[in-house]
Amino acid sequence: MQTYGERAPNDAETMRRIMDRVKNDIRVALPGIVVSFDATEQTATIQPAVRERERDAQGNLTWATLPLLVDVPVLFPRAGGFAATFPIQEGDEVLVVFADMSFDAAWDLGGVQNQVDIRRHDLSDGFAIPAYWSKPKALANFNTSAAEIRTEDGTTKITLSQTEGVTITSTAPVTVTASSVTLGPATTIDGRVFLDHTHSDPQGGTTGPVT
Repeated sequence: MQTYGERAPNDAETMRRIMDRVKNDIRVALPGIVVSFDATEQTATIQPAVRERERDAQGNLTWATLPLLVDVPVLFPRAGGFAATFPIQEGDEVLVVFADMSFDAAWDLGGVQNQVDIRRHDLSDGFAIPAYWSKPKALANFNTSAAEIRTEDGTTKITLSQTEGVTITSTAPVTVTASSVTLGPATTIDGRVFLDHTHSDPQGGTTGPVT
């Protein structure tokens, strides 16, 4: 009969393996790469970007690629009747966070719903946040003194600065479509101006097209 001292190493190894399995089944967050995006449903198929070590039946450790995550809701800033969206593309990097519980019914129906399946921190319950990128995709010419909405290459951007106000920079045309446009109290135009619609003169009345 084995003594406790003789059994302890085996017991400790068994407990360690159990704890490893428990920790491996608890999903919190990981980076992923978009495989496809459904613009109608605003969901994505995502490949987890980190492989996981697994132990086979013989106790050997190997690297395994996690399965594709399907129908993952993509989270865009949205509230109060407003939303900011991005044209999610194949190859985009995202951060996937995993919910405490199954949210299938809440996602499908909205409001407060019961769980369809009783599970926690599962790979099936991820949300994708398009706010992660790896070091090779770091933005060039990062503005450290103002807020920007910009293309990755920086050729088109809106810059909000406390000292310089709002600046729109673009190598492509800028189009404004509105029922009316008000400029003032002072407007400076640096460059040629082309007007191709009937306009009003300061004294009232209208004149023909001006180019």
